[in-house]
Order: sequence, then C-alpha cells, then structure tokens
Amino acid sequence: MILSKKALSIKPSTTLAISSKATQLKAEGKDIVTFGVGEPDFDTPEHIRKAGIAAIENGETRYTASAGTPALRQAVCDKLKKDNGLDYVPAQVIISNGAKHSLMNTFMTILNEGDEVIIPAPYWLSYSEMVRIAGGKPIIIYTKKENQFMLSKEELEAAYTQKTKALVLTSPSNPTGMVTSLEDLKMVADFAVEKDIFVISDEIYEKLIYDEDKKHISIASLGKEIYNRTIVINGVSKSYAMTGWRVGFAAAPLEVAKLMDSLQSHMASNPNTMAQFATVAALNGPQDCVNEMCVEFKKRRDYIFEREEAIPLIQALKPEGAFYLFVDVTGTYGKKHEDVEIQSAADFASILLEKKYVAVIPCADFGMPDYIRLSYATSMELIKKGMDRIEEMVKELI
Repeated sequence: MILSKKALSIKPSTTLAISSKATQLKAEGKDIVTFGVGEPDFDTPEHIRKAGIAAIENGETRYTASAGTPALRQAVCDKLKKDNGLDYVPAQVIISNGAKHSLMNTFMTILNEGDEVIIPAPYWLSYSEMVRIAGGKPIIIYTKKENQFMLSKEELEAAYTQKTKALVLTSPSNPTGMVTSLEDLKMVADFAVEKDIFVISDEIYEKLIYDEDKKHISIASLGKEIYNRTIVINGVSKSYAMTGWRVGFAAAPLEVAKLMDSLQSHMASNPNTMAQFATVAALNGPQDCVNEMCVEFKKRRDYIFEREEAIPLIQALKPEGAFYLFVDVTGTYGKKHEDVEIQSAADFASILLEKKYVAVIPCADFGMPDYIRLSYATSMELIKKGMDRIEEMVKELI
C-alpha cells in the first residue's frame, strides 16, 4: 500500500527524539538533566485553573463556534490593543489548539503549491515542515552571529523571488532568545510592503523579555500597510504556563481570518471549550503571575549564561528573551571524549547524553548544525547540576 509522499517527506522532530532518548535513560534509572523541552516548569496559575474547573462544573463542555467563543475572541482583541497597540475586531481573531495549530492554519490558508516562504535561520524547526505540508517551499536565510542573528536588507533581497508569498518573523526568538529591534522591524516592514508579501509574526514569547532596554514591538503596529499584510500568532502556553491547555490564536486581515475559520471548522471543529474559559481568565485576570515567572526566568538566564561563559571551547550570545541559550560548540570539533571524536553539534549532544546524562537539543533542524539549544525553563538546582556536567565533559576533551 502506497502512503502519502508528503507525509513521508516530513522530518521527525529532533526535539522529541532527544526527549524520547532521555526518557528511556531515565526509565533505566539514570539521573538525567533535561535542557530540551521548551516548557515552563511552573504550574498554571491558580485563578486560571479555577476558571477551567468552573467551566466544567457549569456544564461548559460542548462545542463552541469554530473560531472560538465570543468572550475569548474579544479578550484577545483587548489584549492586542492594550499590549501591542493593535486594533482588531473579534471577526479577525481565530482561536486554535495552540499557536502551532494557528501557524498551520496560516500556512494552509495563504499558500498555493510552490509558493515560497522566507524563514530566517536559526528557526523553530516546525516552521519549515509546516510550509512543506501546506505545499509551499521554505527559503532559508542563514543569519550571522555577528549581526545578532538578525536579517539584513541584502539577505532579504537575495532570497526574494516572484514566488515569495510570506516571511516568518519570530521575536523573541526560539532558539536564540534575541529580540528584534524597532530599526530591524521597520526594515522588514518596508520590504514586505514593497514586495506585497505577508509577514507571519510569531510573538508567543513576547512577555518573556529580561532587560529594560529591550521591548517587544509587534510589526503590525508600524502602520496600516504592514498591518494589512501581517498575521500575528500568539497564545498562552509560554507566558501563563499553559502548554497542556492548547490554546493559541491568530489575528489577521478579515479575508484571511474568514478562510482560516472555514479551514479550522473542517479540521478541528473548535478549540477545547474549557481551556477557552481558562484563557479568558488568563488574559483578563491579574498579570502578577507573568511578572513573577519573568523575574525567575531572568535569574536563570543570568546564571546559565554566566556558567556558559566560564566554560572553554563553547560560546553563546546572552539571550534577551524566551528561555533558551543558543550555544556554538565548534570549538570542540576535532577533539575526543574517550574514543569518540566530535565533528558536529549532534556528536556533542550525543556524548553529553550518553556519558554525562544531560539532554540538550542539537540544532541542525533549526538550520544551524554547529549549535546546541539549552532550555532554562527548569529549576535552578537542575540548571546548576546540568552545567556542572557540561563543564566536566568539556574539560575532559582531548
């Protein structure tokens, strides 16, 4: 029996593969430290949990409108106005089963077979696979460390063709943690307007920024012309520790939102009903919980970066947001740990897991095969233990 060529062409997630191996070793009794999963280790705040429980107890367990409840779509509009200076009406907002679902809806709504989507590397590994599933072609721009992994106008011009339909923008970035400046946003906006292409602005980490001189700015706020070409993607997974609740949203031009609604109605009916009630509480309720998590993440960011800086042969930029440290391990190439020579970040990660029981993500599927990603969305105790082991391994290289 012949299976789908498109499905067979999709790469499995290396993030999940590493997590699976780490789980296997843990089941064997090994003391594993995991820097792999991009998931806050905090509990969902109490007032949000209570809202979900109340929805169940009040019988709010049936279908909603495919694009989400009116209350949640309005709450998203209010959030976008208050936090980002963006004016949307509920008809422009589509609630989905997580931001990943919102992204998939977006690509399937705007792309025709063969359309090209510019994706700056390093990038979250699912972007390119989603574009392929939707029939598009990812065009990767390999940004430079010396430019803070930011796009340049020259790189955009070189990547553009008559088939270009959209550009993916992520700030703060997964995996680098860099925050796109206003100057760079204006350059991208001017380019998108000039070429008449969409910007898919993934803003899922917007509330996790740690330095006073850095600020999240939504590109859609930079004028009517770029607003009309931007699809804002966001959700509550990262900022409110709600990864398992699976609620994300897209805010888009009305024509795009209508098509997205139609598509979602056939693919998923509607997002989880009880989770939608909880998300209204998250967006409309007190925000102290977000601030508290942000303060803790900043402490962890400062500590893990300080530890990395003291380890020879590896290098990283200090992340400005999200909860990832993006580490260049090329200084270890050609060196051996016991009898195994390191020739790639994948080799480094494999030795680290097998010998020191520390799980990190090698970033070939993020477009940067010389880097590993460490998530510091875990306790300070585990960060310390993990960094001790990484330092120990590197110092053992010959």
